[in-house]
Amino acid sequence: QVQVVESGGGLVQAGGSLRLSCVASGRTFTMGWFRQAPGKEREFVAAISRSGDSTFYAESVKGRFTISRDNAKNTVYLQMNSLKPEDMAVYYCAARVGTIPTNTARSYDYWGQGTQVTVSS
Repeated sequence: QVQVVESGGGLVQAGGSLRLSCVASGRTFTMGWFRQAPGKEREFVAAISRSGDSTFYAESVKGRFTISRDNAKNTVYLQMNSLKPEDMAVYYCAARVGTIPTNTARSYDYWGQGTQVTVSS
């Protein structure tokens, strides 16, 4: 049974930083981060390949967020800098069996329970 567990959410002032972590058990997956704000659809944030040598980002976070991974720890990170009120959402980590990082939620096979990120203005 694959488990995906996020941590690191919290309250931060606009302009501040947070780092989210995600542990996926069982094997090394292609990983992605998505987010969902109240009343909005879940949207793609960032994705990373199994090796970590390929990453890509939503335009809205490019230059501010960085996705990385430590395969020895089965952990993926999302470093979020220069946070804005519009970044406030529940952030979900997802694992994909396929090898290509994608921005499509339905292509991910396992999901975490989400972690809340609150940005105060």
